[in-house]
Amino acid sequence: MKKIWWKEAVAYQVYPRSFKDSNGDGIGDINGVTSKLDYIKDLGIDVIWLSPVYKSPNDDNGYDISDYQDIMAEFGTMEDFDRLLAEVHARGMKLIIDLVINHTSDEHPWFVESKSSKDNPKRDWYIWSDDPTNWESIFGGSAWEYDKETKQYYLHLFSKKQPDLNWENQEVRKALFDMVNWWLDKGIDGFRVDAISHIKKDLTDVFDPEQKLYAPAWEKMMNVKGIQPLLAELRDRTLANRDIMTVGEANGVHVGDIEEWIGEKDGKFNMVFQFESLGLWDTDERTGINVPKLKEVLTRWQKGVEGKGWNALFIENHDKPRVVSTWGNDKEYWRESATAIACMYFFMQGTPFIYQGQEIGMTNAPFAELDHYNDIQTHNLYHNNLAGGMAHEAIMTLLGAKSRDHSRTPMQWDASFNAGFTDAWPWLMINPNHNKINVAAQQQDPRSVLSFYKQMIWLRKQMAVLVYGTYELYDVGHEAVYAYTREDENEKVLVVSNLAQFACDWDAPEDATLLLANYEDMDSTQLLPYEARVYKLTK
Repeated sequence: MKKIWWKEAVAYQVYPRSFKDSNGDGIGDINGVTSKLDYIKDLGIDVIWLSPVYKSPNDDNGYDISDYQDIMAEFGTMEDFDRLLAEVHARGMKLIIDLVINHTSDEHPWFVESKSSKDNPKRDWYIWSDDPTNWESIFGGSAWEYDKETKQYYLHLFSKKQPDLNWENQEVRKALFDMVNWWLDKGIDGFRVDAISHIKKDLTDVFDPEQKLYAPAWEKMMNVKGIQPLLAELRDRTLANRDIMTVGEANGVHVGDIEEWIGEKDGKFNMVFQFESLGLWDTDERTGINVPKLKEVLTRWQKGVEGKGWNALFIENHDKPRVVSTWGNDKEYWRESATAIACMYFFMQGTPFIYQGQEIGMTNAPFAELDHYNDIQTHNLYHNNLAGGMAHEAIMTLLGAKSRDHSRTPMQWDASFNAGFTDAWPWLMINPNHNKINVAAQQQDPRSVLSFYKQMIWLRKQMAVLVYGTYELYDVGHEAVYAYTREDENEKVLVVSNLAQFACDWDAPEDATLLLANYEDMDSTQLLPYEARVYKLTK
């Protein structure tokens, strides 16, 4: 198999607002990221994915862009970005950035012009209508916002301050492609492409007179028939013939679609973040993980993509609560569940992504008041449920399980005041458990979550079978145990993770060499709660 750098890489997502504050204003910034590059390199990372730092009014934490070719003042300057890029490259790593081209901010000059009058040349750069449907936005409430000056409504699948671009307009596409090439010419190494499966719209009406509130617009607006020519033009005009890495955020894309999305012959991206496993997070309570369903979904993607494309492997990102608090046990078995879940996903076929703080087992935060939350989606969820009659206490329980802010609390560098993130009042509450869960403490502990991640990364880099080998689900007779093999012509590896908080009977394979484990004292007849092991098997 041909070796490709982005297949062999391990990626690390940085959410800059929460990573490291360099200037004492309580907000993480670009220079803060630069100051921690040695930490990221020491972890074993090859590629950094930087969440948006573009100029933005910050309605959706930077995903509402008002200037694609400038930097948000809170994050620094373009000179700061250029220095970050140079320092990343100097350490032998690569940098990819978020590409947000389904929508802009309502403060982007394009939209300001579009909104100014019905006959403005940029009116058709966005989607306007005289008669709104009853579509619901992804953030809740109507997907249409009324403009009283021109007496029409514009479409926004997300926040009302994020109007959707009209990808049917050739001038829009050219402007976006010119911008993409500007960044590539600057020397970045690729993109994570935000909400890209939403760019093609199905504008037929979904009004249901029996439905009192709204019909989810995104169910009609993801992976719509006719999207592929738009994606092909994006690829051919910008991404093709460049040695870069591209990852599409692909809500609504299924295994049967992979030839067109990530196929070796006609794929538009190198890989996609699929949403089928993401859906397993969506519980109203902290109920653990449905292991049989997880095995079904991930195995379907492993086998469906094998030999045709490439997977993006992940268990956390900036849009979901912390996995150890959702799929694991962040109390009695915090370290064990953090490492078992990590081992479960990390050695599958694909490029592993680690979200900042995941590598030290950061947990959901004990937000007690609505004011503790910053995220617009969280606030909308609260007010929409309150208007629908749900009690305050019930909504707060819901937010405690589902809010995106749990993954956005500042990075916990040490046990000092404000976790070493800032000397000022932080933009979002710091998790009080930072005095126990932090980088500094774990760097000195060979049994820490951080040390386990370093061992996983090292092991993957030593064994080609863990990159290119085939995947097969391995049945051990327990639905709570996720086990699989990776095999090539030379080697075979068995990965075993008990994802339950109880022990399971286990027959250790004969003539097997233990490569990695998250327990020191092991039993050949059982797997302890959240125990993970990696074996090299005799072929």
